Amino acid sequence: MLKNATRRQFVLGSAAAAAAPFVLGFPVAYAQGNDTVTLRIGDDISNVDPAFRVGPIEGNILSAVCQRLARFKPGVLEWEPDAAKWIKQNSDTEIEFELNPGQMFHDGYGELTAEDVKFSFERFITPDAQGAKVPYADDFAALDRVEVTGTYTGKLILKNPAPAIWVIAICDGSGSILSKKAAEALGAEISTRVIGSGPYAFKEWKPRDQVVLAANPDYAGPDMPAFRQIILKPIVEPRTALLSLLAKETALTEADVTAEEELAKDSDVTVAKMEGIDYTWVSLNVEKGALADLRVRQAIRLGVDIQTVIDGAYAGKVGRANALLAPPLLGHWAEAPVYNRDIAAAQALLAEAGQSNITLTFTCLNDSTSQAIAQIVQANLAEIGITLTINALDPGAYWAMGSGDAAKDLELTLITYASKFDPSFQTQWFLGSQVGLWNWQRWTSAEFDRLHNEAAAMLDPAGRQEKYVRMQQLLDESASCIWITHGVHLFGHATWLAPSFLPTGLDWQLRFFKPA
Repeated sequence: MLKNATRRQFVLGSAAAAAAPFVLGFPVAYAQGNDTVTLRIGDDISNVDPAFRVGPIEGNILSAVCQRLARFKPGVLEWEPDAAKWIKQNSDTEIEFELNPGQMFHDGYGELTAEDVKFSFERFITPDAQGAKVPYADDFAALDRVEVTGTYTGKLILKNPAPAIWVIAICDGSGSILSKKAAEALGAEISTRVIGSGPYAFKEWKPRDQVVLAANPDYAGPDMPAFRQIILKPIVEPRTALLSLLAKETALTEADVTAEEELAKDSDVTVAKMEGIDYTWVSLNVEKGALADLRVRQAIRLGVDIQTVIDGAYAGKVGRANALLAPPLLGHWAEAPVYNRDIAAAQALLAEAGQSNITLTFTCLNDSTSQAIAQIVQANLAEIGITLTINALDPGAYWAMGSGDAAKDLELTLITYASKFDPSFQTQWFLGSQVGLWNWQRWTSAEFDRLHNEAAAMLDPAGRQEKYVRMQQLLDESASCIWITHGVHLFGHATWLAPSFLPTGLDWQLRFFKPA
C-alpha cells in the first residue's frame, strides 16, 4: 500500500527547500537542436480552467503554466514548496503559508499574492447562481475558507481533518493558482486561456492541431524551463501516434500495450512501462428503460466475458479489475467478487425480469481499443438476447456529455477515468451530486455519499479502509459498473529526452522535462 508522507515530514522538507535560493530568468542557452520538444497527447484540450478541467491532459498543462502552494518532486509523491516560501500544517484543520515575493503572472497581470490563492481555492467551494458545484468541488470539500493575513501570507481553514487535501488538491491540478485579476477580466475565456506564474506560459492553442507552451522569461521559481517551447500535438488514434514517434515527428507518446515489442526494436526510442491505477469499466444507466431493473443489469454483468475483452482488446497484457480501487491504493477490496461469464444465469435473470429482445446503445470513444471492447461486448450480449448498437464518438463529443446533464440518455457507456493516490478522488465521481456531471450511470446511494464524506475526514487508515471497501460493496450490489482493467501505461520517447511522470502514469510533469 502506498502511503503519503506524514505531516511532519512535509513541514521539515518544506523548511529545507525554502532555504535554497531562487534563480531569476531562464537558461542562457538551450541544448543544441533541442530548444523545442514536440509531444503527443491523446486528445485535444477541452477546458484549462482548473475547476472545470476534463482530465490529466489539461492538468499537465496547468502544472507547467501555474504555480501551486506546494508541488510534487520529480517522479515521486513527495512534496516541496512551489509558490510558497514555506507551508505548514498547524493543526488538523489549519494550514499556514507564506509566498515568495516577486512571482509575476504572465501577460502583465501583476504579482501573485495571497488574494490570488484565496480566489483560486474558494472558487471550488462556491456554487454558481443556480446552486451547482464545479466538477472538481470535492477536491476542496474540506475547505471552509482561506484567510488572507498579509500580502504574501494566509491560512487554509478546514471544516474537518482532510488527509487527502495535499495529494488531490494543494499539490495537484485543483491547487493551480490563477490570477484573480486575469480571471475577472477574461471571464469565460479562462476556459481556453490560462494565466499563471509558472515556468511556461500558455502561448497558443489551435484546436485539433496543437497547444504551444513557451518558456516564461519572468519565472522566479527554483527550477528553470529546459526548453524554449513545448508543443503538444493531439493524436487520438494510437497507431498514428506510434508512427509519428517512430518517424521522429514527436518525441514522446503513450502507446497501446500491444506495441511494446515494436517500440523496443527502435534504437532511438526508450520504452517506459508503469502499472496503472486507473479504471476502465462499462457504465449502466440505472434510470434508463430496461436498465432500471437490477436483474437486467446483473444479467448484463454475467453476459460479458471480461477475460475475452482483455485478451481481444489488450492482447492479454493488462490485469483484470474487480472493483473500483486498484491494489496499490488504500481501500483496495481484495475479496471483491469475480463475475465469470454465465450465459444460462444471465438468461434466467432476464426471464425473471420479464425481458426479452432488449435493444440498447453502447457509447464509446472511437479509438481502436475502445471499439474492440465494444464489439466483444456486443457479441457477448447477443448470445443472451440483448442487441447492442455501438455509438463510437470522437473525444470532443464524448467528453462533452459531462456538461449540462447531456449524459442522461446514455444506456451502456465504456469509460476510462484517471486516478489519484487517495481513494476519495476516485469515489467522488459516484456521488449523487455528480449526477448531471460525471456520474453517467446515475446511481445514487445516501449511504455511499455519507461514507465518502466520513472517510475523507478521517485520519485513521484502518477506518478509512473499512469505509472504502463498504462503498465498493454498494457499487457492486447496484450492478451499475462492470469493471474491466486498471490498465498499464506504456510510453515510448526519444532517447535524447528525459521525461518526468508521477506514479499515476497520466500525470506528466512538463516543467521537469529536459534533454537527457
